[in-house]
Order: sequence, then structure tokens, then C-alpha cells
Amino acid sequence: MEALWAFVGVAALVITTPGPDTALTVRNALLGGRACGAATALGVSIGLAVWTLTASVGIAALLVASEPAFVAVKLVGAAYLVYLGAQSLWHAVRGNSVQPGEGGHAPRRLTPATALRQGIVNDLGNPKIAVFFTTLLPQFAPSHGPAFATLLAFGLVFCVMTFVWLVLYSVVVARAGDALRRPRIRRALDAIMGAALVALGVRVAAERR
Repeated sequence: MEALWAFVGVAALVITTPGPDTALTVRNALLGGRACGAATALGVSIGLAVWTLTASVGIAALLVASEPAFVAVKLVGAAYLVYLGAQSLWHAVRGNSVQPGEGGHAPRRLTPATALRQGIVNDLGNPKIAVFFTTLLPQFAPSHGPAFATLLAFGLVFCVMTFVWLVLYSVVVARAGDALRRPRIRRALDAIMGAALVALGVRVAAERR
């Protein structure tokens, strides 16, 4: 239990630190409301669960050890963040968030299915998570006993904590949605979130392990 509470404390610190997952969740909650925010959180958690499983069986360690594979996954993930950010910047420039009848554009909406996919792809494209899990989880594994089960359990705890935190984020954003969806405010937020996602993508691409 002491190891579990220590892990929860470390995990809480990591999860509440804003990063690509948080930025994407906020963006999608603004675009599609609470449902899309929750779907993004679920997608992120699914991606984390995949990384948890690969770290528990040792596959993630192979990725971390292979420089070409690590760089390839990192660049794909960075490119995806830049792509999503560029979309938001483009919509900010065009002003696609206006209501029907205001210039002829239809309101831009995101579906939960798309938000779910974006959450999964965004997380699987971040090999830094593989590094994090392969370095953090073994520290809490027992010296004797079923290490695989312990690593998997701790990783799933991390996934659940991440899901809850991101859903709370999306609920707060969705509640402020009506005010935030006013055309001028919305275009400014599109520009801010787009620039943030592009910057995060560039940072991910430039970061070393």
C-alpha cells in the first residue's frame, strides 16, 4: 500500500502538469462540448493503456532502446500535433466558428468518434510516455512476486487517474462553452490553442529522450 500511495502521488503530479493531452482535450471540449472532451480523455486513456501493456511485457523498452524506432514514432506524433494545431489556426483565420446565417458558414462541430480517435493517436504518437513508463513503473515493482501484474495494475491506475482528470477539465471547459463560442472569443481561442498545439508538436520533435 505504501508503494501504491507513493505511485499515486507521483502520478498525480505528472497528470496535472499541462501537456499535449490536456491541450487536445481542451480544444476538443471547445469544439464538441463535454461529450467530445470525455471522448478525447477516453482515447488518451486507451493510448496510455496500450503503453502500459507494452511497458509491462518489455516491448516499450525495445522501442526506447531503438533510436530509429523512437525517433520515427516521435516525429509522427509531433507531426500530428502540428497538423491539429494548423487546423485550429486555419479556422481562426477563416472564422469558421460563426453561426448559420452569419456569412454562410456552418458551425464547426467535432464528433465524439473523431475526438476518441484523436486522443488515441495523440497518445500513441508520444514515445516519451514509453520512456516514462519504462523508467517509473519498475521502481514500484516488487523484488519478489508477479512483477508483470504489479506493473500492469499501476499503469492502469495511471490511466484511470488521467481519464478522471481530463474529464474534469472537459466539464469545466464545456460549462463555459456558450461564452467561449462567441465568434470573436472563439477565433481567439482557436488561434491560442492552435499555436499551443503547434508549439507542443515542435517541442516534441526537438526533445531528446
